[in-house]
Amino acid sequence: MNLDTLTQAMHDFVESQGWLDENSPKQQTPRNLAISLVLEASEALELFQWREDVADHSQLADELADVMLYLLQLASLSDIDLGRAVMAKLEKNYTRDWAEAASSKASEQPQP
Repeated sequence: MNLDTLTQAMHDFVESQGWLDENSPKQQTPRNLAISLVLEASEALELFQWREDVADHSQLADELADVMLYLLQLASLSDIDLGRAVMAKLEKNYTRDWAEAASSKASEQPQP
């Protein structure tokens, strides 16, 4: 399945729920979506709390799907081609010196 198909399915769902209405309690704004994205990512993280693996993979799948849906909606409302953004970021990452970046981050840490 491609991003366009997923994005359209997400748009269809959002519209069916009436969340595009500016008076909706779940109004779809970039700010609201960014907050929801982080909250859903935290719910995925919570499944790992105090354990190395998730007991119920269907629960993890649900949380990851929620993250993906909010990400797709945020990208769409922000006029970001998510596929293109991912490929551009990967291209940047291929040219990044990861060892230098880690060393630089470590030197920025305050010393006790």
